[in-house]
Amino acid sequence: MLGSIWPKIRNKIGTWRGGELPGIAVIGLVMLARLNGYLQFSEWITLDTFLRLRPYEPMDERVVIVGIDEEDIQDVGTYPIPDQDIARLLRRLQTYKPRAIGLDIVRDLPVEPGHEQLVETFEDIKNLIAIEKVLPTKIKPPPGFPPERVGFSDVLFDGDGNVRRSLLGTPTPEGGKFSLSLRLAKTYLTVEGISLENGIKNPDGMMFGSTELPRFLPNSGGYVGTDAGGVQVLLNFRSGRERFRILLLKDIKTENFNPSWIRDRIVIVGVTTPSIKDTVNTTAIKGLNPPGEIYGVEFHAHATSQILSAVLDQRSLLRTWSDPWEYLWILGWGFLAIGLGRLTQSPFKNLFGVGVASFGLVGVGYVFLVWGWWIPVAPALLILVINSLLFPAFYHYDQALRSQINVRQRTIDETFNIIHNGPMQTLAYIITRIQNQDLPEDELLLKLKTIKDDIWEIADYLKQ
Repeated sequence: MLGSIWPKIRNKIGTWRGGELPGIAVIGLVMLARLNGYLQFSEWITLDTFLRLRPYEPMDERVVIVGIDEEDIQDVGTYPIPDQDIARLLRRLQTYKPRAIGLDIVRDLPVEPGHEQLVETFEDIKNLIAIEKVLPTKIKPPPGFPPERVGFSDVLFDGDGNVRRSLLGTPTPEGGKFSLSLRLAKTYLTVEGISLENGIKNPDGMMFGSTELPRFLPNSGGYVGTDAGGVQVLLNFRSGRERFRILLLKDIKTENFNPSWIRDRIVIVGVTTPSIKDTVNTTAIKGLNPPGEIYGVEFHAHATSQILSAVLDQRSLLRTWSDPWEYLWILGWGFLAIGLGRLTQSPFKNLFGVGVASFGLVGVGYVFLVWGWWIPVAPALLILVINSLLFPAFYHYDQALRSQINVRQRTIDETFNIIHNGPMQTLAYIITRIQNQDLPEDELLLKLKTIKDDIWEIADYLKQ
């Protein structure tokens, strides 16, 4: 019984060695590469691509950008824009009764003429939020500006130079600081009766009403060992041809706009000209000009809009699975690749099956992202592709090796049969006759010659 089972067990082990074990090794290597951060770049690209391919969204009319472009600078005649021009702009905007104004222009030092006029404007406009910088270079807010009306404008960059996260709050030696986008959103939502509180799932996080902002962690999504200091969230950039209404300084001066565009909105004032380098890089938005860049003021608009849209419209915030679920997902796709290889075996059928599975994986990842979940697509896709190439190669190598082993085994069996039925029988005959002492010398010589010829025939057979 054991003798009949052992060959089957040995054959099964050989089959695993032919494909499954190398496939499992690939899964392990890909997971190890991901754990060490070698797949971050590919996962970032996947995230940006999916965000760029989402359906267009309507404009968020709650956030308005007032840009100061090159023509505005030429019209003023100098840069930085003098304090008196900034003061006039802010006072004119305030006449249209916006809910909050964010000034994304540094004003830590006077820019004459008109500094006293700007200081008075800062004191009069109570819904104005000014900026500072806290990381890593510190730039102070306007002197004497109330701390509760100051937000930092710092931006977090990933290893490839792109922006995918928004920093909402951070501790500093002077105490906790909030970002410009959070200050603006908080001001807007307070009017709606919605206050900022600590999170429930993560007490160190933030929530407005019943909407908790999913806090970014060091290993969220495709990130590995990232600095998650302060309170960060993944940035779900708004898609669409016109994401926000953009007015220019000259439009405000000439009143070339509809006042309802500003009334009860958030207005963010900033520089929108390439000559003043205030841009951030992102490949998550389609149709940018120049490609891959948005102005800093637009970044703050996206960060602010994300909070408002999540709280008021239930628009999805980007969330990620916990590490165990992510690696279980990757493992599942890895074993699917092995299963496809075992079922198809033919290289063409395997490539077709893996192609269908890959499209399915990408489609599922895209749908999940539209729903607000960033799941691991790149590592699972990498395993599918590698195993689609690896398994057929190992399978055919294993089949060729088995064929050679079978040929050799048949050769050994047939050689044994020839020796047993030829030279061995002749030797037995000679031994018996010699023992009986009735074998003539001439017959002995003939039999020995026969044995010699048989051995030469066996040698020729083995060579073939």
